[in-house]
Amino acid sequence: MTSLPRHPSEGTEHERTSPVVARAARTLAAAGVASARSEAEQLAAYVLDVPRGRLALTDGFTPAERARYDALVARRADREPLQHLTGRAGFRHLELAVGPGVFVPRPETELLAGWGVERALTRPEPVVVDLCSGSGAIALAVAQEVPAARVVAVERSPAALTWLRRNAAGRAAAGDRPVEVVAADVTDPGLLADLVGAVDVLLCNPPYVPRSVPVPPEVAGHDPDEAVFGGADGLAVLRPVLRRAAELLRPDGELGVEHDDTHGGAVPALLTADGRYTAVRAHRDLAGRPRFATASRRSDGPHAVGASAWQTGSS
Repeated sequence: MTSLPRHPSEGTEHERTSPVVARAARTLAAAGVASARSEAEQLAAYVLDVPRGRLALTDGFTPAERARYDALVARRADREPLQHLTGRAGFRHLELAVGPGVFVPRPETELLAGWGVERALTRPEPVVVDLCSGSGAIALAVAQEVPAARVVAVERSPAALTWLRRNAAGRAAAGDRPVEVVAADVTDPGLLADLVGAVDVLLCNPPYVPRSVPVPPEVAGHDPDEAVFGGADGLAVLRPVLRRAAELLRPDGELGVEHDDTHGGAVPALLTADGRYTAVRAHRDLAGRPRFATASRRSDGPHAVGASAWQTGSS
């Protein structure tokens, strides 16, 4: 990506950036895009191939660039996700490749990933598992920020796996510790059988939106349904994940799961009722909404790791 302005002396007429972006921002705002000005600038930076902070230093749009920009703005006004237009999504310190077929990572999930990074850093050579990995956002953030970690990313969708493998290969080429990608259904009761009782930190951002909850056009028309909706109550995937997580975690291993804000205290209640977890805690996002829950795997009592009832799968 160049950061140098081009010059009119090159022989091509340019149109000033500021008024073009201002008009685009008005178009996006009228279409209901919440961060209209920011997104108009991001699209301009993408088309002009400069950092957003250097837009004012460019010579502006050539006719071809203006046509391309207008086309992208029109697609965004139709509520196609910004990340699909640029092909990338920022997540913590990463830039990930995303597009049709994979869930676009959200800023709220950075909180869960950050919690996972903090917990993994307290252990010498942690084994970290990311279930419902999608683009690999959580797994790759942990691999980058906790170099000593062995990170396993699990995803079922063939389309999402393509993006996950692409991002994992890119980060490995950049020098991060390679992430192990596993194609599997997280609701499989035999999931990751070789890691039973060996996982230090397990993280999961499952499909959790209840079917009755309306979602924005960017989600409804573009994110895969299987990555968004979690059954009638939004907990269809989360329930088996909690059960299997208790078997995968080592004694005092830690679990973090994202959930819908409409769930309130339902997920902490499920963790408490399971009997194999302790230190259950609810966490809110930056807007103050219930967003994820954490817990530790019990190392004592009738539901401790190794108890025969749990080894045979009875409850």
